[in-house]
Amino acid sequence: MNILEYENYHEKKSHSSEGFPYNTYPCSIPLDFQCVPAHWHDDTEIIYIKKGRGLITVDLIEYPVSAGSILFIYPGQVHSIDQSDGSSMEYINIIFKLEMLLSKQTDVCNRHFFVPLLDGTLHLSTHFTPGMPYYDEIADYINAADRVCQTKPPAYEMVVKGHLYLVFQILFAYCCEKQSSRRNQKSLEKMKFIVRYIENNYMNRITIEEVAHVMGLSQSHFMKFFKNTMGTTFTDYLNDYRLTMASRLLISSESSILAIATEVGFDNLSYFNRLFKKRFYITPREYRKRYAS
Repeated sequence: MNILEYENYHEKKSHSSEGFPYNTYPCSIPLDFQCVPAHWHDDTEIIYIKKGRGLITVDLIEYPVSAGSILFIYPGQVHSIDQSDGSSMEYINIIFKLEMLLSKQTDVCNRHFFVPLLDGTLHLSTHFTPGMPYYDEIADYINAADRVCQTKPPAYEMVVKGHLYLVFQILFAYCCEKQSSRRNQKSLEKMKFIVRYIENNYMNRITIEEVAHVMGLSQSHFMKFFKNTMGTTFTDYLNDYRLTMASRLLISSESSILAIATEVGFDNLSYFNRLFKKRFYITPREYRKRYAS
């Protein structure tokens, strides 16, 4: 299970159809999962908070969110979703391919807007809350797309694309932002590499020496960079990532706790149990019993 599969675990609730890369997933923290670890992908993602509150981090910037908040995650942005002070949160997760809005022939929409967004030379606003300029229009278009996805009338896909075009017209016209500093961009590129490396290798033994070597850094430089950028140590982050993946497997599979611990990269069951209880305040067995239903 990779992080995108984890994030979109409720695929059975998706409003998508084959050949139309627009997917809607109702999600809840902590009922569905405790958090979504930092990750990135090439899809565009809209997170629409319906109830409660939480914390969403995008490209190292933290956004406290609550009911009504709408966040846009653009291709390649590192993002995570967490609880805030133990609060629960329900949200709609919309994931789609931005390429579905591109014309087959190069036109002004491609050249001036979508291509610069995809290649990172154009930056759009991330966080919208009730009362902000253009919030009502954006929320109305997203809600309208969601409603038509639930009923799926003939040619509903054209309606969805139409609403997406209207959303992006607002973003491109009124919500462009200045580019991040070059130093911050370099840090983000390093973090994207580390996050993807963990995603692809968390089930194996990973050492600081190994990751530092792959990045061409000394161990001390790597540890300092990670701590300063992520606010935690590499080892703590790796363990937390593994525990998050284990929490989903405890609910979604019937594998033994030992098998799950091994699958996510722990070779010592006692150590896994101890870290799991410290992280979730209950044992893996109790967690499975509480949430599996």
